[in-house]
Amino acid sequence: MAESVCIVAEYRDGAFRKVSYEIASEGRRIADTLGLKLYGIAIGSGVSDKVQELAKYGVEKVLVADDPAFEHYIAETYVPAVAEMLQQCDPAVVLLPASMNGKDLSARLAARLETGLAQDSTEISVEDGKIKAKRPLFGGKCLGWYEWADGALVMISCRPNVMSMLEPDESKQAEVVKVDVSVPEARSKVVSVDMDTSGKIELTEADIIVSGGRGMKGPENFAMLEELAGLLGAAVGASRAAVDAGWRPHSDQVGQTGKVVTPNLYIAVGISGAIQHLAGMGSSKYIVAVNKDPDAPIFSKADYGVVEDLFKFIPVFTEEVRRLKSSE
Repeated sequence: MAESVCIVAEYRDGAFRKVSYEIASEGRRIADTLGLKLYGIAIGSGVSDKVQELAKYGVEKVLVADDPAFEHYIAETYVPAVAEMLQQCDPAVVLLPASMNGKDLSARLAARLETGLAQDSTEISVEDGKIKAKRPLFGGKCLGWYEWADGALVMISCRPNVMSMLEPDESKQAEVVKVDVSVPEARSKVVSVDMDTSGKIELTEADIIVSGGRGMKGPENFAMLEELAGLLGAAVGASRAAVDAGWRPHSDQVGQTGKVVTPNLYIAVGISGAIQHLAGMGSSKYIVAVNKDPDAPIFSKADYGVVEDLFKFIPVFTEEVRRLKSSE
């Protein structure tokens, strides 16, 4: 009989991503329901110094693979290493982040371990000892519940910013086991591009996102969205049209071919609301749309709509936010 629920944490740029704590919290809830232990896998370069961060969210034992070869995610090195470490955890359930790297890793692991994967799940339930996972289908037009055959390894990747985090317990300490895994020589290599990301909020982890589309009319006009985002503590996103036009980098793209986001507040500015874009942000808790076209599809999804020229509305709205912030 399996002994654990196991999470595969994502470590990047010297820190665990927020989604790692979300899946740890979800894993703790599942483990408590099933009467199992919660283990974690931490893989990366320099990760050893950070592993006790996972203990604060209920992880009891962490298997660590710390090697310069794991500085960047490369499937050829990560997949065999994680698969080897999972064998030592004897898991009934494996949770991974549905981040860009996590989706790739989870799909490859599922194939290697010959089990089913519920990718990009938004809810997990345990009924009579059976795990079920809910995930969006067909661009979010419907939702499907998935379950596994008796005795099968359950593998689920969780959409960032969806699973609620436990309050961190600073007193908790996890057992740390350093694992010497065989690291195959990768035929691929990472080509790094220096980018100034200081102070920039990751889109998939942001509580508030301000996104601009074709209606922004040019890259220079995104400065007004940057200003508003700065006041709100928000990330700045973009539609595919704005990215294709070269106004914003692809890392800012929200949509089916960009990033799927689930913030508490999504402000869509000058975005018509193509199906591709709606699939990437439709699960936001609250959506505010600003568009001068009253028939824009985005309004069918929005909780609040502003039919106005964005170049008139955004400066006024920004000043009102500034006034409210200064009075706090």
